[in-house]
Amino acid sequence: MKPGSGKSLKSTHDILGHVDHPLDPFFTPKNIAVIGATENPGSVGRTTLWNLISTPFGGAVFPVNPKRDSVLGIKAYKSVKEIPAEVDLAVIVTPSKLIPNLVNECGEVGIRSIVVISAGFKEAGPEGKELERQLLENARKWGIRIIGPNCLGVMIPPSGVNATFAAGMARSGNVGFLSQSGALCTAVLDWSLRENVGFSAFMSLGSMSDVGWGDLINYLGNDPKTRSILVYMESVGDARSFLSAAREVALTKPIIIIKAGRTAAGSKAAASHTGSMTGSDDVLDMAFQRSGVLRVTNIADLFYMAEVLAKQPRPKGPRLTILTNAGGPGVLAADSLLLGGGELAEISEATIAELNTFLPPSWSHGNPVDVLGDAEADRYAKTLEIAAKDPNSDGLLVILTPQAMTDATQTAQALKPYAKLGDKPVIASWMGGVDVAAGEQILNQCGIPTFPYPDTAARMFNYMWSYASNLKSLYETPSYGKADDNIDAARAQALIEKVRAEGRTILTEYESKEVLASYGIPTLPSRIASTEDQAVDAAISMGYPVVLKLHSLTITHKTDVGGVQLNLKDEDAVRNAFRLIRDSCTAKAGLEHFNGVNIQPFIKLDGYEVILGSSIDVQFGPVLLFGMGGQLVEVFKDRALALPPLNSTLARRMMEKTKIYTALKGVRGRAPVDLAGLEQLLVCFSRLVVEQRWIKEIDINPLLASPERLVALDARVVLHDPDTKESDLPRPAIRRYPVQYAGEFTTRGGETVEIRPIRPEDEPMMVKFHETLSERTVYQRYLQLLNVNQRTGHERLTRICFIDYAEQMALAVERTDPATGERQIVGVGRLQGIRAAEAEFSIVVSDEFQKQGLGTELLNRLIDVGRKEGVKVITADILADNSAMQKVSEKAGFQLTRDLGEPVVSARLEIV
Repeated sequence: MKPGSGKSLKSTHDILGHVDHPLDPFFTPKNIAVIGATENPGSVGRTTLWNLISTPFGGAVFPVNPKRDSVLGIKAYKSVKEIPAEVDLAVIVTPSKLIPNLVNECGEVGIRSIVVISAGFKEAGPEGKELERQLLENARKWGIRIIGPNCLGVMIPPSGVNATFAAGMARSGNVGFLSQSGALCTAVLDWSLRENVGFSAFMSLGSMSDVGWGDLINYLGNDPKTRSILVYMESVGDARSFLSAAREVALTKPIIIIKAGRTAAGSKAAASHTGSMTGSDDVLDMAFQRSGVLRVTNIADLFYMAEVLAKQPRPKGPRLTILTNAGGPGVLAADSLLLGGGELAEISEATIAELNTFLPPSWSHGNPVDVLGDAEADRYAKTLEIAAKDPNSDGLLVILTPQAMTDATQTAQALKPYAKLGDKPVIASWMGGVDVAAGEQILNQCGIPTFPYPDTAARMFNYMWSYASNLKSLYETPSYGKADDNIDAARAQALIEKVRAEGRTILTEYESKEVLASYGIPTLPSRIASTEDQAVDAAISMGYPVVLKLHSLTITHKTDVGGVQLNLKDEDAVRNAFRLIRDSCTAKAGLEHFNGVNIQPFIKLDGYEVILGSSIDVQFGPVLLFGMGGQLVEVFKDRALALPPLNSTLARRMMEKTKIYTALKGVRGRAPVDLAGLEQLLVCFSRLVVEQRWIKEIDINPLLASPERLVALDARVVLHDPDTKESDLPRPAIRRYPVQYAGEFTTRGGETVEIRPIRPEDEPMMVKFHETLSERTVYQRYLQLLNVNQRTGHERLTRICFIDYAEQMALAVERTDPATGERQIVGVGRLQGIRAAEAEFSIVVSDEFQKQGLGTELLNRLIDVGRKEGVKVITADILADNSAMQKVSEKAGFQLTRDLGEPVVSARLEIV
């Protein structure tokens, strides 16, 4: 069988024309209805209508008001049903109680996009929450997308749309600005007009009942007019949608966010404003890092970073070289840099020697490089040129103070040739007012961002390198692990169901360790004893010394009731320990809480105690924790957070964020622990958390980590309340690996291969796979010729292997070479857009393995995936001369159509 189908990597629009997007009417509407338009002075209805007619967008505006024949001189209609033209966007500014029925009317006449500016929904209490439920129910019935409610509206300067009640229209530019706060929008708008900042989109989302961050980030990510996306956020909304969109877009366009509610009081205020829970700020920080988003702490930094990332490259590392003509500002910049996690670049001996040839003898001979107060323009320029060549430096900051001998304008002019230094950013701080204004303008125009103060500039560099580091770590190829070999998910599930059937939510330590063992996490042998004699028998069979711990169906913190006895070396010690634990439990909690003891071998704690746990975040679902363990875990608070699932790279990055990691690597002559094994243990643990959704909390504390072993010494598992509906269980913010789509297949030649969802670890195999493809195969798949280097670049393959299983599914065909034992990928089928009603498939098979039935099997499995994921229609575009793929598609039930003169055949399958 000849390989596949698929759209060009350049642009499908070049071949097929424009494809409508469900959000298009918000950005480029043809006609707009303003429901609730009025002439009342100062009203939202009047201002919104006036804004729309004051800035023409190329379409008509229809006021809707049942009590008036005209509004602002424009004919008004009693209902949207009376409007004589097709309307694709409605803006509603009526009282909230009327809106659910108005949404229904819009649906009846074919309006599929609505901006609800009105407030009075979930932020207003139970009655408003019910109104919002009705609004959404009616919207979903008709397939309507809603922005709002409780928002300022939407403003799209490039197309002239101003569907807001703001006091003016933003300038057109390349920044997409999204905000949950309408009031902040008006303040930013006023500031932007003064500072001459332009926007490609200026949108207030309000309560985000429907259209959320993920929808708009995805849209702006594909918008050629948008170069960066700035966000004011109060709540995340659909965490999975946000993370998926941000991760996809962040590689090509910076997403910069300021999040309100960092403190408890701020979080409470944000929740009351939007009617949504805000979750933990630490978890949010971690989620931003996982998705490649840059978080800043104040509004000025939001726009500073948009400018810096648009003008200068991302630094390779944290090392900054500071050039200054005054010591004080240089020190301030250095302090800001170091306190923010950056590093002062160490000036190399060669660079110092070269600087000595022309700088005065009293120059600083270090970093910051103080070129002294009498530095003229040429001295600045030559110093920058030499410092930029130093391999120890990742970026440069040039500071100028307007001293008597300083010419700020000429110095700026002399620096213009160094605005682009390859992969090293150059930023500047021209301190002062009128005297430096002309120089600042020169630098800004040539692409060197300027800042009023050097500490601000250093803070921007810290943002730059941390942002670059996060992006890089997103797509680091993880190593293959053997985690799957030791996992028995069914065993863990059966144990959890048994506990639930008994009406319990707390697993005993023995049960908790059984769950861990089911996922390949090492534990110590354990025996339960309800009498002294049973305890002695267990100790003898294990061998002394042993540990006795309280076995209770209700008590989890055993030490609180004297429930742990260590290093018991003989029978008398075991009997005495049994009685001590029983009596202490009886005195502190009651005899009914004593269900016996748990006997374990006593091992010497020759290693490090770490903690591994999981709990539920209100926005992101299960969150993992790793850090220093033991009894003082809450005192030292040395921990890192992560979203499951993990791979080996993400597990390592999580460990690296803790202080205990330095000790785990080996310190003061001690051997390092098994870090690779610890990585895989974290991967297994993350899989446990996402697969066993009835688990609410889980702690392994301590997990003993030593060069010889990794073993869970204690564990605690808490389940969700038995009355919880399974559909209401928190879901992971990142979809887990869809193992249900994996299975074997026998080719026509009799070889058994595995067809499974692709993984990030597959990148090395994908490189070799692309090396096997002929030019014809490549052209038929991508509708253009791509050489091997173009197809196997790391950045490109990461986009292919590091997929979001909530957005697309890629099935890889894996075989094992019988001659070498090498694992190989010989085919890939992809279904793009599984979250939407319509998805697109593409298939490519290695030339050597064509005509073996792989293409047919991949297509059938992709159809099955689409059906199970709720996709209604699957499409593809197949080259006209690719008859083999056309036959396979027809056999699978696709209808093929071709427009005269078009180079592709369109395939379409409606799934029933």
